[in-house]
Amino acid sequence: MAEKRSYRSTPRTRRGAVTPFGSRTDIGCLRDHNEDSLIVAPPLFAVADGMGGHAAGEIASEIAVNVLAERAPEHPDGEALAQAVVDANREVIRASHDGRGREGMGTTMTAAMLEGERLVIAQVGDSRAYLLHQGKLQQLTRDHSLMADMIEAGQLTPEEARCHPQRSVITRALGSDPNLHPDIYEINVETGDRLLVCSDGLSGMVFDEAIERTLCRVQDPQRCASQLVNEAIAAGGHDNVTVIVADVTGFAEARRRKMAFKTKLSIAVILVLFAAIIAGTAWGTSTYLNTTAYLMNDNGKVAIYRGIPGSVLGFSFSQHERTTDVPVSDLQPGTANRLDAGIRVDSVEAAEELVKEYEAEAAERKSADEGKKESPAEGASATGGAHDANPPAPANSQGGTA
Repeated sequence: MAEKRSYRSTPRTRRGAVTPFGSRTDIGCLRDHNEDSLIVAPPLFAVADGMGGHAAGEIASEIAVNVLAERAPEHPDGEALAQAVVDANREVIRASHDGRGREGMGTTMTAAMLEGERLVIAQVGDSRAYLLHQGKLQQLTRDHSLMADMIEAGQLTPEEARCHPQRSVITRALGSDPNLHPDIYEINVETGDRLLVCSDGLSGMVFDEAIERTLCRVQDPQRCASQLVNEAIAAGGHDNVTVIVADVTGFAEARRRKMAFKTKLSIAVILVLFAAIIAGTAWGTSTYLNTTAYLMNDNGKVAIYRGIPGSVLGFSFSQHERTTDVPVSDLQPGTANRLDAGIRVDSVEAAEELVKEYEAEAAERKSADEGKKESPAEGASATGGAHDANPPAPANSQGGTA
């Protein structure tokens, strides 16, 4: 048994994430290196199973997936995808001749493009594509292998093919024929379907019925891919095993993304409007507090404040401007009472004008009070002077005057 197993998954299918696709590749139990390569780059999903021994198969599969990733179309297109596979085949052949690999190295290739509710597949070799539709698993691709030919010819049953000594012989692979063309499949799928792309390390070790049960039971694609690999290893793991599971989200996913975008946009607009309202309110409040004013009693003197009287949670809405020399006691009683609560005016300038009126009013009241104090003394003085100036004449004994 090999000491190390490789595990690969794309960043978008990291552990713990719930995503519409997942993948895993493993060295298996008997091999000393992994000759499988894969692509998980939606809408492109591909598995290549290399062959040739002494790392040549690994080189062939890696070259194939690199070329495919560079030249595959952006959207599902059967002819364009097939041409990318043809280009990969030619590059593998070229590499076997220029020293990057070995003569005779090759690889299978099953490339699928899934977008919306459209699925396109280009396939060479015995790596398979399956579709789980309404809980039933169906094999989409036909193996290019000796066993598949013998089963179709009625010479073997599928069960017999699993133990046949020539079960690993394939009849078509990248790297063998410069004129090779892949089989092309174009399929309409439905939201809720599930795509499986795998090497024969899975399909050769686990029966389709067991694969179907796992695809139905394990909902998260990444966990499902890992579970299928575990089942292949548990069955013996005679070969490298690579699995890609992708859920068909179709137009529902596009609608979900559109709704998510609209929701985010709506939230952003609401936040901007809310911020604008807050900013406008703050500006308006600040402007109002800086322009309005009021007069108040400050230790017996009339004081001018900018803002409005009162406070909330310890925050005052006013600023002391100055305390005047006008005594509150010199003002009318009604005005003095109002100053205790604060007399609001439109501006500090208006407050200054009102203070001038209070000063005049206080001066008048003071003058009037002083006048009242002087009036009784002046009356008494005038009466006494009149008596002194005209004293009554003394009467004589005859009742006449002298």
